[in-house]
Amino acid sequence: MKPGVRPPRVVIDTNLVLSALVIAQGRLTRLRQAWQADCMQALVSRETAAELIRTLGYPKFRLTPGQQRELLADYLPYCITVCIPDPAPEVSACRDTFDLPFLRLAVAGRADALVTGDQDLLSLGDSFGCPIVTAEQFLMKLAITSSSNCSGRSKTTSTCSLRPVAKRRSG
Repeated sequence: MKPGVRPPRVVIDTNLVLSALVIAQGRLTRLRQAWQADCMQALVSRETAAELIRTLGYPKFRLTPGQQRELLADYLPYCITVCIPDPAPEVSACRDTFDLPFLRLAVAGRADALVTGDQDLLSLGDSFGCPIVTAEQFLMKLAITSSSNCSGRSKTTSTCSLRPVAKRRSG
C-alpha cells in the first residue's frame, strides 16, 4: 500500500478464517499472509469471534485445546474488535440468520469488503453497503492495490508480496 493509505477493513466469514488457519498450505494461505502482514484490517465482533472459537472445537477438526489457542493466536491479535451497538444496525434481509452477525459487523465496522464463500451472502450482491466478494476476488484486488508496502499496526515495515510467512510458535 502507498504511504498514508490505510489497509482495507475487511470482515471474513468463519469458514474462510478456518480454512486459512487449519489448512497451512491451502488456497487461502495468501489470505492469512495478508492479515499477518497488515495488508488488511480484519474485523471481528464478540459474536463472530465466539463463533470462530466454538467452531475450532468441533470434533471433525481434531484439534487439542493448545492447537486451538495457537490457531486463534494466528488470527485474533491481527484483528480490530468492533463493538456492535444496541440496537444492532439494520442490514439487508438474508436467507440464513446465522449470517446476520457478519452483515452487522460490516456495517458497524465500516468495512470495505465482506469476504465469504457463502452463497447466501454472495447473493446479496450490490444490495449491501459494501462489496461482498469471494476470497479470490478480494485477494486479486488486494494484489493490485498493494503493490508496495502495507501500512498497518506493525512497527516494522511489512511488504504485501504475500509470500509464505513463518508460522509463529507459542512457548
